[in-house]
Amino acid sequence: MNFSVPDFQDPQLAARVQHRLDQKTKPQGSLGRIEAVALQMALVQGRENPRLDAPQMVIFAGDHGIAAQGVSAFPQEVTVQMVHNMLAGGAAISVLARQHGLALTVLDCGVKEDFAPAPGLVAAKCCRGSADSTQTQALSDAECEAAIANGAAFVRDLPGNVLMLGEMGIANTSPAALLMARLTGLSIEQCAGRGTGLDPAGVAHKAAVLQRALDRHPDAKTPMAALAALGGPEIATMVGAVLQAAALRRLIVVDGFITTSAVAVAAAIEPRVLGACVFSHGSAENGHGRWLSLLGVRPLVDLGLRLGEGSGAALAWPLIKSAELILAEMASFESAQVSSAA
Repeated sequence: MNFSVPDFQDPQLAARVQHRLDQKTKPQGSLGRIEAVALQMALVQGRENPRLDAPQMVIFAGDHGIAAQGVSAFPQEVTVQMVHNMLAGGAAISVLARQHGLALTVLDCGVKEDFAPAPGLVAAKCCRGSADSTQTQALSDAECEAAIANGAAFVRDLPGNVLMLGEMGIANTSPAALLMARLTGLSIEQCAGRGTGLDPAGVAHKAAVLQRALDRHPDAKTPMAALAALGGPEIATMVGAVLQAAALRRLIVVDGFITTSAVAVAAAIEPRVLGACVFSHGSAENGHGRWLSLLGVRPLVDLGLRLGEGSGAALAWPLIKSAELILAEMASFESAQVSSAA
């Protein structure tokens, strides 16, 4: 599956946008990361005057067979219960999406149960829950390819030019940690954390289970092979969504640990996707900060979050919107007739 992702490095455009930022009525660089985000969105859209249109918060939902190994503090049925909560408007991401005017869609990528049709819900199952990766591949090759295709097709039909990533799936920090370990070569102890709130004994048990899964699939070394063997339906669907969004020059707002796992797989397939990604926050999950550092990226904020759902992406949205408006609306020294620095 090929995605034509553009090269977001355009030195001439970058120089023009940076000149505009430097001529705003402020000391050069004084708005820090906000200026960097403004420059990035210009490069992603390929124009000096970028505009953020109809941001779409998408919750990729799926179940995981490895949950049967007791790697989560919550039972698997919470996935479907939380999807209903999101659709009813009661989840944290529901509140934040309303606050910031974000369109919210839940994409059923592989929840074990089927849902009745509902506003805000889109069916895109590649499976009914992944298999237990300590026993077999989490996804068959066909399921993995279908998930990527589903994610790409969904984004092609999605309005706007901003994709905001969220997820819901009990035990999904486990496939994320497995993918981190396989893609980076770090130990599972450096990648796995508390998830939804495991105590130290629970974390140790989780690490032992995940090591068994890694040992079960020693030959799953390419990004696609690792995704099928160790990933999950919502992560694989997100990979396709990220690749397609980058190909369409959409800004991608990444949430926490699980969404970073999807972006990391997508970047291993096509490194240019990282140029389209704004990493919203540094999660309190054990491996997240380490993984962001290895990817060579910096999160906008660090609020000690470990909820998921896209909550960090939604909380960072006003900062991203501010970057757009600073570039578009802030006066220059010349237009405001303000003396610039000597």
